Amino acid sequence: MDEGRIGVDESGKGDYFGPLVIAACYVGPEHLAELEGVRDSKRLTDGRAHQLAATIRRTCPHAVVAIGPAKYNELYAKMRNLNRLLAWGHARAIESVLEQHTADLIVSDQFADAETVKKRLFELGRRVRLESRVRAERDIAVAAASVLARAEFLRRLHALSGRWETPLHKGAGPPVVEAGRRFVRQHGSEKLSEVAKLHFKTTKDVIGG
Repeated sequence: MDEGRIGVDESGKGDYFGPLVIAACYVGPEHLAELEGVRDSKRLTDGRAHQLAATIRRTCPHAVVAIGPAKYNELYAKMRNLNRLLAWGHARAIESVLEQHTADLIVSDQFADAETVKKRLFELGRRVRLESRVRAERDIAVAAASVLARAEFLRRLHALSGRWETPLHKGAGPPVVEAGRRFVRQHGSEKLSEVAKLHFKTTKDVIGG
């Protein structure tokens, strides 16, 4: 690593239950020794993600933006576009880290509205380079952000399951549909917005079931 940079990534985008979590993390050469083993969170077990997240939080300037299901549904109803919602969250997380540590380079995975992030940061007076890369998680700063986002997503999903006394699963497959139907039987369809992202087509399978 020749220069410090901020990485940004999200978790929960493809999960029906739980929040959308966006994390940004500054990593410089001085942090590398502490971050051994950090990699894209999709390649880690849940337990390992929690362990590494604790190390990252202790070591690096970072910020986490967590949008719970109720707020997510409210924002999505206004924006009608997931990429706009992601761009808003990315910019907010990056700005929070820039308040802790200066950086000239920001690296993110490719997504459709990177220009909105650049525009937002420019409006805030931030003159930075934002690079959207394919497989950006190969960059240690993006990998660290992905671990932070995943760990927070898992923590909040577990908390939601406990609060509603109903197991809420990751993903959007058949076990999730069944969990959704069980939730509706227990709590009613009007409460589904408290735990799920309603614009997913999964909602039709849950309500229809």
